[in-house]
Amino acid sequence: MSWSIDFAPMLPAPFFWAAGALAVLLIGYLLYRRSRGALLRAAAIAALLAALANPILREEQRESLANVAIVIVDESASQTLGDRKAQTAAVKADLEAKLGKIPNLQVKWVPASRPGDMTSPGTHLFADLNKALADTPPDRLSGVVMLTDGEVHDVPKSAAALGFDAPVHALITGAPDEFDRRIEILSAPRYGIVGQSRDIEVAVREAGKKGAALEPLTLKVRREGRADEIITTTANSPVKIEMPFPHAGQNILEVELDTAPGELTPANNRAVIAAEGVRENLRVLLVSGEPHAGERTWRNLLKSDAAVDLVHFTILRPPEKHDGTPINQLSLIAFPTRELFSEKINDFDLIIFDRYQHRGLLQLPYYDNIARYVEEHGGALLVAAGDDYAGNLSLFRTPLSPVLPAVPTGRVLSQPFKAKLTGDGRKHPVTQGLTGAGAENGQPTWGRWFRQVEVQPEHGRTLMDGAENEPLLVLDHKGKGRVALLTSDQAWLWARGYEGGGPHSDLLRRLSHWLMKEPDLEEERLIASARGLHLTLERRSMEDKVAPVTLSGPGGETSQVTLEPAGAGIWRGAVDVKIPGLYKAQTRTNDGELQAVAHAGIDDPIEMSEVTATDAKLQPIIDATGGGAFWTSSSAEATRANPSSVSVPRISMLSNARVLAGSGWLGLKDRQAFVTRGVKLTPMFTGFGALAALLMLVSLAWWREGR
Repeated sequence: MSWSIDFAPMLPAPFFWAAGALAVLLIGYLLYRRSRGALLRAAAIAALLAALANPILREEQRESLANVAIVIVDESASQTLGDRKAQTAAVKADLEAKLGKIPNLQVKWVPASRPGDMTSPGTHLFADLNKALADTPPDRLSGVVMLTDGEVHDVPKSAAALGFDAPVHALITGAPDEFDRRIEILSAPRYGIVGQSRDIEVAVREAGKKGAALEPLTLKVRREGRADEIITTTANSPVKIEMPFPHAGQNILEVELDTAPGELTPANNRAVIAAEGVRENLRVLLVSGEPHAGERTWRNLLKSDAAVDLVHFTILRPPEKHDGTPINQLSLIAFPTRELFSEKINDFDLIIFDRYQHRGLLQLPYYDNIARYVEEHGGALLVAAGDDYAGNLSLFRTPLSPVLPAVPTGRVLSQPFKAKLTGDGRKHPVTQGLTGAGAENGQPTWGRWFRQVEVQPEHGRTLMDGAENEPLLVLDHKGKGRVALLTSDQAWLWARGYEGGGPHSDLLRRLSHWLMKEPDLEEERLIASARGLHLTLERRSMEDKVAPVTLSGPGGETSQVTLEPAGAGIWRGAVDVKIPGLYKAQTRTNDGELQAVAHAGIDDPIEMSEVTATDAKLQPIIDATGGGAFWTSSSAEATRANPSSVSVPRISMLSNARVLAGSGWLGLKDRQAFVTRGVKLTPMFTGFGALAALLMLVSLAWWREGR
């Protein structure tokens, strides 16, 4: 119940205040003249003004609303270090008991920064606070208490950014004298050229209680395929370490720091640098025979690839063409056969023959050079054939035939057909998942082609069939190199969008890069990846079964992991490891051994970069809101002795105080919020009562003057 007096003047405000001013002047004049009955006249005038002001007694029926306190409980990874988990539980229990004794107080417990697959790196307590504030009226918020180690990464720059007027308090877990060392990566490359090395720079950082001045520290450096290297350094001294790039794809280097006595955690004593190994621009030689509609398709595709340096020659004038034109009048560039196929052939990563016929332009020894380039030097050859492959001038009729995977029958199939993936084609990375391929027994949705050379495969794998289910795309490993044969020259129909087109760009680009040994397109591959201490192993293979994977840990321990089918040509397995570090996976194949490495350990490097408890990061926002920071343990030694022995300040509710924290206590604002359920209005000076009072005062004034 609440009472108040409101006024509803019977005159407009300017007239009312003018009448009041006139009354004051009149009363002042009467008092100055010391007239008889001046006080009674003043009372009568005041009664008249009161009647004109029309005072109303307002009686409200109010229902009090509870104050709201929000408690943010930090559940980030750093809160699991040492005895903080037990310490947090003890503080939470004590805090819950103290808050429960305060009447008319509602407490919201908010778990914050809990690790998960979708959470961002670092500790974000204020982000979770904002979510809790979404359904909390600001005029009922009495305060925020954060139970944390103080390592918070989203502290607002000003109190105005909070959006409320209430104190923020911090109960700091851990201890003020904690000590920790960590490795900080000062600079590291994101990529490097295969076969070369780049430098990384790291430094050892100390937090909390300092160690001995210039104490020597030992770093252990692990590289793929090399023995461990030992480096001696001191705290805060930058160290440069060579990082080699032995292969394309991900290359990993690990730096480990010895654990010091009394150190808070060894979890951040490892730093892992993962960088991509990239090959220098791949050099491709494209030799086009008789000009045709698909020639520009190959050229445009290869020219658009930033990783490819293209050298393209089109044979416009074969040697047997004699039309009497003098050599000095020809504008054509002579084909540098000796330079390309003898002197510099090994400089190329891929040679493509596009509808090329043996018409004497290349001498037979040059074909033999190409064959040896593939088998002995690990080169790549792609033959995109048309009807040229079926005739007497076919490339198969040259010394190149030993490396070609299929024999032409001499027949050209001139009929419409849709390319289809074979069983191997659904497994192979070159053709796996091509858009429009359709279900296993269904029809593809891409456009038709109209010409194909019939061949009999002798080696390799057929990934696509064409007309009459004859081989359309055949891939083969030959010696150290690779060979591909495409038995149709009409891939350009997909590029032109005929009948909806097809994935010509994906197919031809993947095909070219597989020939040039792109690691992501290897059909036999082992991949290891880690998230925290959870390792995932993936095996890609063309075989129907795969062998178990042997997993070797940083401590020398080994285990066997069985992989389960996870799609066409894909097997997967997962394992949880206990020790952080570099893990090596190995498995046997029909052609040798596959290896992969992954680093298991810190899932959130930002969270684990600085782990010693601190009140410095929260102090600015605490001071700005009038709150306080309180250590719940006096020392690390006391915490280790009894983690449940904590110091939690007493809590008080204050109405109008500006200082809401002090030695051993913290304050919450009593917002005194309410909701009005009903209102009763009672006029105080109207009707016969007001008229009788006015007449009585006027009569008394007249009586006093008449004496």
